Amino acid sequence: MQTATLITYSLVAAASVISPGPATMLAIRNGAAGGVRAVVPSTLGNVTGLFLLSAAAMLGLGVVLQSSALLFMALKIAGAAYLIYVGLRHLLGRAHIAPPEDAAIGAPPRRPGRLYLEATFVAAMNPKPILFFTALFPQFLNAHEPLLPQFFILTGIFMAMSLVSLLAYGALARRARRLLRQPRIVVWLNRLVGSIFVAFGLALLRLKRSAA
Repeated sequence: MQTATLITYSLVAAASVISPGPATMLAIRNGAAGGVRAVVPSTLGNVTGLFLLSAAAMLGLGVVLQSSALLFMALKIAGAAYLIYVGLRHLLGRAHIAPPEDAAIGAPPRRPGRLYLEATFVAAMNPKPILFFTALFPQFLNAHEPLLPQFFILTGIFMAMSLVSLLAYGALARRARRLLRQPRIVVWLNRLVGSIFVAFGLALLRLKRSAA
């Protein structure tokens, strides 16, 4: 692949990775609540979801979704419903990005497997990477060169950036845990996180097939 193409792709990928979204909120929540032990499985789940999206784009599953309005709608509604569900739990106070100190004492840690699966699903149903891998990703592939090496290079760059970004967000949240657990801040963080998840869920509902 040409150096100019890799540089351009890396800049576009970095802009997509750094911008806040559901994956960022999960990293902050898990970092504040459980530290590194919670952030690592969540981050690995996120990059797994990104790999699945990239692989789906390469395998032409996007074309299948574009040709089947019913399947596209079913997946869209399922993903949007989950994102909105997570958002409403935060807005209604049933989930916390960083529970108050009194509530955190004695609370059992979330299992790594559950954190991993949650992050995988959120990543796979996140409108931001969906749009990236279906609309932007193919633009950087050279059809006259072997596609598999290009797939691993470009996908690897995106996954590595996401890995570093989410681990950094989680580490910062861990260091700021005392601040994030102040009751007044918890309320506002829950509102912010809940609103972001609901907004991304609604954005997924508005996502249209490119063939439309």
